[in-house]
Amino acid sequence: MTTPGLGLEAFLDLATALDCVGVELRNDIDRPLFDGMPPGAARRMIRDKGLRLVGLSQVYPFNDWSDARAAEVAALIDTARAAGAETISLIPRNDGIGLGNGERHANLRIALKACKPMLEDAGMVALVEPLGFTTSSLRFKADLVETIEALDGTDQFRIVHDTFHHALAGGGPIFPAQTGIVHISGVADPIRSLDQMEDAHRVLVDETDCLGTVDQIAALIRAGYDGPISYECFAPETHALPDPERAIGRSFDFISARLAAQAT
Repeated sequence: MTTPGLGLEAFLDLATALDCVGVELRNDIDRPLFDGMPPGAARRMIRDKGLRLVGLSQVYPFNDWSDARAAEVAALIDTARAAGAETISLIPRNDGIGLGNGERHANLRIALKACKPMLEDAGMVALVEPLGFTTSSLRFKADLVETIEALDGTDQFRIVHDTFHHALAGGGPIFPAQTGIVHISGVADPIRSLDQMEDAHRVLVDETDCLGTVDQIAALIRAGYDGPISYECFAPETHALPDPERAIGRSFDFISARLAAQAT
């Protein structure tokens, strides 16, 4: 999502140049998944460049369960397996519908319970991402963790800690042991209130960030998280960067320096 204009090979080359361990790929950007190549060919290209495919997104809205949604999950699992992806992503409904406590919890439980045997059979893990928007049907990580544990689904499901959505949801507890990936992005306008922030405001993290992104990363690491951290920037100005390698590298250096300073 941070560089949606790049073709697959150029994107992988960017990840290699930035010394990343792997990449996430999405099926909701304006280009064919894997640039139209078969998943097996994409798998070989990713492997040959020394990278992991840490995640393949996404099914939305997974918690509006139906036969059609089940087919979408099954198809994404099949594609992920063929491409060598380590996880798939499940995104909750975010249109202001189904927000009542009973309805939210019931819809979440129904969907996770239905997905669980599909994931078990495939040996696949699903990353579920709470969205901090007030219109989201799944805002809080605590609700998700409680439901996963109640379904005995800790082997099939992990949560996404997204620093933007964590801030929008008012913070709260973090769950490093249950977290499968961390999504990061910054918001550079400190005047904007949390309830006015949208995906289009999400940029690379630097000293102007008002979300406490580096503090969130540091807290997760201190608590034992050691999994992948992935940029997810939706801002048009980030997508239009003329030299994404330089800009992302500069942001990586900024984050690393701040983390090192906090650790001393």
